[in-house]
Amino acid sequence: MSKFFKAAGDSSSESNSSDEEELYSDQEAEEQSEEASEEESEEDEDEDESSSSDDEGKGGVSKFLRDQESSEESEDEDKVTVVKSAKDKRLEEMEAVVKLIDNARKINDWSSISTEFDKLNRQVTKMAAQEKLPKIYVQTISDLEDFMNETIALQKVSIKKLNATNARGLNAMKQKIKRNNREYTTEIEKYRADKEEYMMSEEDEDVQPIEKTKKPKATYTDGIDTADDEGFATVGRGGKALQYTPESILKHLRTIIESRGKKNTDRADQIRTMEKLLEVATTAYQTIRVLLTLISTRFDLTTSSSTNYMSQEQWKMAEQEYARLLGMLEENRMMVVVENAEEWEDDEKPPQPAAGETLKIPGSIVSIAERLDDELTRSLQHIDPHTAEYIERLSDEQALYSNILRGLLYIEDLQKNEKLEIPQDGANRMVMRRLEHIYFKPSQVVTILEETAWKAIPSHLNSKITPRDGPKDTANLVQILSTYLFKNSADIIRARAYLCQVYYFALHDQYYRARDMLLMSHLQETISNFNVNTQILFNRTLVQVGLCAFRANLIYESQNTLQEICGSGRQKELLAQGVMLQRFSQVTPEQEKLERQRQLPFHMHINLELLECVYLTCSMLLEVPLLAQTGSSPDIKKRVISKTYRRLLEFHERQIFTGPPENTRDHVMQASRALSAGEWKKAADLINSIKIWDLMADSDKIKTMLSEQIQEEGLRTYLFTYAPFYDTLAVSTLASMFDLTERKVAAVVSKMISHEELAAALDQVNSAIIFRKGVELSRLQSLALTLSDKASGLIETNERTLEQRTQGTANAFERQGGQGGRGGRGGRGGRGGQRTDRGGSRTRGGQQFGGGALGSAIKV
Repeated sequence: MSKFFKAAGDSSSESNSSDEEELYSDQEAEEQSEEASEEESEEDEDEDESSSSDDEGKGGVSKFLRDQESSEESEDEDKVTVVKSAKDKRLEEMEAVVKLIDNARKINDWSSISTEFDKLNRQVTKMAAQEKLPKIYVQTISDLEDFMNETIALQKVSIKKLNATNARGLNAMKQKIKRNNREYTTEIEKYRADKEEYMMSEEDEDVQPIEKTKKPKATYTDGIDTADDEGFATVGRGGKALQYTPESILKHLRTIIESRGKKNTDRADQIRTMEKLLEVATTAYQTIRVLLTLISTRFDLTTSSSTNYMSQEQWKMAEQEYARLLGMLEENRMMVVVENAEEWEDDEKPPQPAAGETLKIPGSIVSIAERLDDELTRSLQHIDPHTAEYIERLSDEQALYSNILRGLLYIEDLQKNEKLEIPQDGANRMVMRRLEHIYFKPSQVVTILEETAWKAIPSHLNSKITPRDGPKDTANLVQILSTYLFKNSADIIRARAYLCQVYYFALHDQYYRARDMLLMSHLQETISNFNVNTQILFNRTLVQVGLCAFRANLIYESQNTLQEICGSGRQKELLAQGVMLQRFSQVTPEQEKLERQRQLPFHMHINLELLECVYLTCSMLLEVPLLAQTGSSPDIKKRVISKTYRRLLEFHERQIFTGPPENTRDHVMQASRALSAGEWKKAADLINSIKIWDLMADSDKIKTMLSEQIQEEGLRTYLFTYAPFYDTLAVSTLASMFDLTERKVAAVVSKMISHEELAAALDQVNSAIIFRKGVELSRLQSLALTLSDKASGLIETNERTLEQRTQGTANAFERQGGQGGRGGRGGRGGRGGQRTDRGGSRTRGGQQFGGGALGSAIKV
């Protein structure tokens, strides 16, 4: 085939592949075929001449290949080029897509069906307006709708569910088919009436397809005038200025809802559109629908923006719109927003409920309040807490709390109507949010918060849980909310409510009540099964109970409670007050991001420096007397109360030169050295000079309490250290040395004697302490006791090892063959004793292992 003919063939194929090609007329087709035949004839003549000239110079095999080449050319000439119209090509392409849809239906692949359905609709859109709607298209969309309904009905009763991809495809097709088939309702009804007659009918009725209304960008016009103040108007894709009317509000809302989650969606433009729709809304139903969509779209701005939190301007507008939504719902009691409501499909006319019926609108009042709360917390996490912006942002909490309370009142009102079947979970979540806003605040702040919130709510609204005229006591409010959650919730919400109540009691110096509740809950045994946020709340509650014990002058209880958190060295992470990035940590970026999202706002933090100061001070008051006791009495087993404190003390003692204290640790370490040396006044001055005590309520009371504790522990340390050097010691002497009353000194000494910490007797007649001599062990005796303890421990270890090896079998190493066998290292016995004759049987166990020296020792 010549190059010219190939070029002609290529051009024809390219023209045939165009979707917009017009049908060739018969005359043009004949002219083209005549021209092609003339060109082919001329080409054949040239080829014959060239081939004849070539054959003259060829020989051998080339002559035999000539007939084969000519036969191939004749076959190419016999082929006829078929010219198809653009309409026929579109029908073929449509049939190919329909075949793919049928194949996907056989394997229930809804993801592929959704993709091919979109392609099929694009092909129908390309059809010219004067063309008729293909019947195969009507057949496909009708059968596809029936198949979809069957699949949905089957999924409701079937145990085996679709996978995630097919489920998303099925949901997408449900919306697409519903919108698409609405335009071809007449044709679909004709097809379903008689499918065979519809497909075999020769005369096709002219079906004018309803062009899908391209919904342009929203344009708002005031009244009749379509231009703005400067003479301009926003136009859509069609180039026409559109007016927003109350009748078109639902259509625009559906367009916006369908575009959620898609790429290249201008959400800011959608918000401007809905703000204008809100102004033209005339009915309460339209206003509620627009407000629900508008608030959700404002929240979507956070996911698309580069920042991780919602701007203050957008948050305030969403909060105001939420308050307006609640006001509309309170005024129109026949309309309710519930999560289990069905969506209204008809965009042409709003729903018209019958008299006495309640119109359900799909939405969630609880979810909006939770999202507002989360966005406020997220913004507080990212704002520098030492700036005025943080204080300004924190002031928005009052408006949020008022809306949470108002939303709770609305949920309570819905629960009164039993026909609505409102689940209890919504009220529990709102009560939990309300409790989480007050549990960590002082009672004075909570009182102001409650009073301001009730003033902002209309006077005719009231709560059944916490009445407006109820007691104003903050403790009573926390008790009521917690009790409500105990009765109506389960698992995480109940545990969080319990911890919030314990935290509140500990914050307000009710230590014994908080301790008893925490112990009775047994949460310390099951807290690892809860989520991370609940574990953080448990750690915060535990720390607050420890601080409460310290303020109550319960040093041992405070140190024991704080040991688990402060002894780990990871207070920041455990309390969600900072992320500690270590050099060789295996934390992935995703885990680090989640960790930062769980951080608490600054106003909820517990002062870590104060926490460390309390923990080290309590450890000092317990460890210094213990060190003195173990130093003077080596027979007492060494016991460690706080490893963290011991490590810091050893590091401080290794320093050659110690300057004046600069931080909290330096103050406590130097006070520890002074206390162990008997300088209790110096120790008290160092502890009281720590400035962090001023952050606690009644700081003067705390300092006085610490001075008294240092005096008592100084007395105990002195007695432990110098008891071996005294025979008798007057109580008055100790009272003057430590600035205590004789009665207090006698009480401390009596307590030490009763606990067997001091080998002495108290002479109340002469007011003296008589020490018993000969009780203390010498250095040699103490070393001998230590050696005996280690030897006994070694023997016990050997016995346990032997028992594991023998698996508890008695007489494991005893021989069973008599005297003639081998026995460890003993001499070889007479072998004749082991055998009767050459063919006789051998005594069982004659050559078994006897255990050696260890076995002999055990047998003895």
